[in-house]
Amino acid sequence: MYPTTNDLVRAQLNEARNVLEAFLLNPENIAAIERAIHLMANALRQGNKLMSCGNGGSMCDAMHFAEELSGRFRNDRKALAALSISDPSHLSCVANDYGYQSVFSRYVEALGKPGDVLLAISTSGNSANVIEAAKVARQNGLLVVALTGKDGGALSTLADVEIRAPQSSYADRVQEIHIKVIHCFILGIEQLMFPQS
Repeated sequence: MYPTTNDLVRAQLNEARNVLEAFLLNPENIAAIERAIHLMANALRQGNKLMSCGNGGSMCDAMHFAEELSGRFRNDRKALAALSISDPSHLSCVANDYGYQSVFSRYVEALGKPGDVLLAISTSGNSANVIEAAKVARQNGLLVVALTGKDGGALSTLADVEIRAPQSSYADRVQEIHIKVIHCFILGIEQLMFPQS
């Protein structure tokens, strides 16, 4: 017998809750988020910028991170220097000329400066184009914050700070942790940058 829609919804929400609880039970996760917040806020204070990248849903998360900082999250405050690598003309140009593995790294090479921070998002930790971006970032003096899943993949070895979602069967559970972490990043950066807001 197939489960009812009600059963399906409850099972999904319970599974999501269990993954979040598992994430919360590891104090290193909270410490890593705090380190990343301070690292990014310090970069902004020093006149540097935050860049972000990811594929598919992770690109949407990268865009969300950047627009909430350059735009507005919860309170009115000065715009912050954040951008996502998501310009379709850049992505299609570089993919056509150099291959899809270079779509993010080429942008980092063009606009990344020492002291900037790259937020690199990959649910597997093994997205080739995100890994290339992290490599170029490190070569050019940027710091790398990585949001990963599974075993962290190759991306984990390139990160100054890695936040890894708990093991789960599907990427959507990882993405649900990532978006919660991203919201913590944004709120934490705002509070450090604008403590009176």
